[in-house]
Amino acid sequence: MTAGGPLDGVRVLDLSKLAPGPHCTMILGDLGADVIRIEEPGPPTGRRAEQARAAGIKPVNVAAHMSSPYNALARNKRSIGLNLKSQPGKEIYMRLAQRADVVVEEFRPGVAERLGISYETISARNPRLIYCAITGYGQDGPYRDLVGHDLNYIATAGALSIIGRPNQPPAIPHNLLADYAGGGMHAAIGILAALFARHQTGRGQYVDVAMLDGTMLLLAQAFSGYFASNRVLARGESPFDGGAPFFDAYLTKDDKYVTIASIEPWFFANLCRALGREDLVVMREDKSRYPEMRRAFEETFRQRTRDEWFELLSKTDVCVGRMLTLDEVEGDPQVKARRMVLELDTPGGDRVKQVGVSLKFSDTPGSVRRLAPQLGQHTDEILRELGYRDADIARWREQGALK
Repeated sequence: MTAGGPLDGVRVLDLSKLAPGPHCTMILGDLGADVIRIEEPGPPTGRRAEQARAAGIKPVNVAAHMSSPYNALARNKRSIGLNLKSQPGKEIYMRLAQRADVVVEEFRPGVAERLGISYETISARNPRLIYCAITGYGQDGPYRDLVGHDLNYIATAGALSIIGRPNQPPAIPHNLLADYAGGGMHAAIGILAALFARHQTGRGQYVDVAMLDGTMLLLAQAFSGYFASNRVLARGESPFDGGAPFFDAYLTKDDKYVTIASIEPWFFANLCRALGREDLVVMREDKSRYPEMRRAFEETFRQRTRDEWFELLSKTDVCVGRMLTLDEVEGDPQVKARRMVLELDTPGGDRVKQVGVSLKFSDTPGSVRRLAPQLGQHTDEILRELGYRDADIARWREQGALK
């Protein structure tokens, strides 16, 4: 496996389990960082595991999911099974942290302090460390201790209130906004900025990432409009939320959808001409005629298939796209050209597909250098790098401190 990428030489300790943290560290790993996943060596423990067992619920086997070769979130990472509640586990972790550049965790506020592995404790030994904590609501404020998931955060941020059709319940956009964009990607941005700051100051710092905050930043333009007008945007009212007929998805002859985003007047005029409906051009500025325009579009797009419309309209300077299902995306010529679906070899000789590396660099390209590791796959390797003897490793494994 060859090293490379713009983050070559950066070591990241990943204590996270759920979407935001693994997504963040996947990005860093794709860009060349040496990411070490620190995982519990046995069955899940702690208050949540006890509550699940008391309720007769089988705990989710996160480790099994993360180690699947199909799981892109765990790629480009090494795994060490480490019990942070054991004395050897804490000692090993502190030695790892002393040599690390970045720590990423998504504990509830206060948990790292109780475990004795907080930023204050580690930075006293490694002042260059960048410590990123990802939570739903942040490290302060009245909501800091609230449990939650993506849906709760996007609701509080205001995003959920503006997604959906008029007079309909809000549309839930999977868990893309808070978990991945507001959490994982914002965390990666924060870490990269802190690495740059360290280059200037020589010091690391604490990066507090709240998924609520990240989601609000995604809504910066929407809030700007509200702050300027004091007018609350309703679902389906914005041109970007289906409020305008020329920015919408239309059912085609083959019961698939074509998307039209001809919001600029010239693109709209091109669309009307291509559809043979130049009479609609004058309706663009008259919202009272939007229902009439929408009906005309609905009837027209039903006359051909999705791909026929794309073939026609993509040649006429119209903002058009096909709504592809997940099984169709990898066959799209643009996706192929950008290598956004990769086929990779597993150690067992099988082939698996994954989403490709999104950032393209001319000199230091990112890559997928290794697939998801098994829990503890690199424990011995990592401990030997830290200078531990095989006898100590074997003894700690017997004690349950390692896997």
